[in-house]
Amino acid sequence: MPKTYRIVLLPGDGIGPEVIAETRKTLEALAPLFDLTFDFSEQLIGGVAIDETGSPLPDATLTACQQADAVLLGAVGGPKWSDPAAAVRPEQGLLGIRKALGLYANLRPIKIYPQLLTASSLRPDVLAGVDLLVVRELTGGIYFGPRQEGSEEAYDTMLYTRPEVERVVRVAARAARGRRGRLTSVDKANVLASSRLWRQTVTRLMAEEFPDVEVEHVLVDAMTMHLIRRPADFDVIVSGNMFGDIITDEAAMLAGSMGMLPSASLGDGSRGLYEPIHGSAPDIAGRGVANPLAAILSAAMMLRHSLGEEDAARAIETAVERALDAGYRTPDLAHTALPDQTVEVVGTEAMGEIVRSHLTPISV
Repeated sequence: MPKTYRIVLLPGDGIGPEVIAETRKTLEALAPLFDLTFDFSEQLIGGVAIDETGSPLPDATLTACQQADAVLLGAVGGPKWSDPAAAVRPEQGLLGIRKALGLYANLRPIKIYPQLLTASSLRPDVLAGVDLLVVRELTGGIYFGPRQEGSEEAYDTMLYTRPEVERVVRVAARAARGRRGRLTSVDKANVLASSRLWRQTVTRLMAEEFPDVEVEHVLVDAMTMHLIRRPADFDVIVSGNMFGDIITDEAAMLAGSMGMLPSASLGDGSRGLYEPIHGSAPDIAGRGVANPLAAILSAAMMLRHSLGEEDAARAIETAVERALDAGYRTPDLAHTALPDQTVEVVGTEAMGEIVRSHLTPISV
């Protein structure tokens, strides 16, 4: 009997519907190769949800996600809803679904494909061998602490508790144990009390529960320099919410395009939210030129982390690598030809088709 998984699709805004459509077709093509069945449900989130229901996270969407095995998200937001003073905004849908599903750890792998060494503005010799994972705490810190806003004075509070730090560090440490056994914890312990609690908690937890994993502590300002100068030295990086937000966007530029980078948001159970790290890109929405690979690779993360289908996950990742090997690129990667290589620039749908043509039932 085929295994059946319930997947909620949240296409969202901008290029979200385009890249999610290619991701769905890829999962549908993959299913018979691994005796899988996907039961898809498409729901509203973000700006389109505001327009249709008045809420960025309708009740029907939330209920469907809570009953699903995993959730795939495209993107939210756009100029139509960009007023930061508006009472209802698209990003509230994303924050709301993370909170409702108890997702506190955001995983962002940064892998430099050899075929794309020229995509970044950094020298290829600096990028060679980069394969790191950033784990960002997702539901605490300065974005969620007590705040006050006024015309003369305003404040935001970076608040963390020991259990909040412990749970995200466990996620990062387990990942490091399964990779190269090295964890880098990023904080600002020389200035911030919350960072001193973070560092103390990391130090104790690693000694008690993960003595086999090498751990180092790096201040966030130094980390931003190290990521540009020697990114290949890092394995797994864990950080609080705001620092992780900044670090992951910086690290994304190592790959040269956000169109190549997937992400996963996880909690204590198997259910997760998977999305490309790029935004809604309204300037190219509807033109058929968006890169679907980050969304497709997010589906691979979903197969691995929520569904336990490692062979199927690797099949998607291998198909993406084969498409790049064959010289196919979306416009964001049009400048990435290596010496003696011919690059063919294709659109969103064509790239999805090319990936699907390289799917094979490999076993790892």
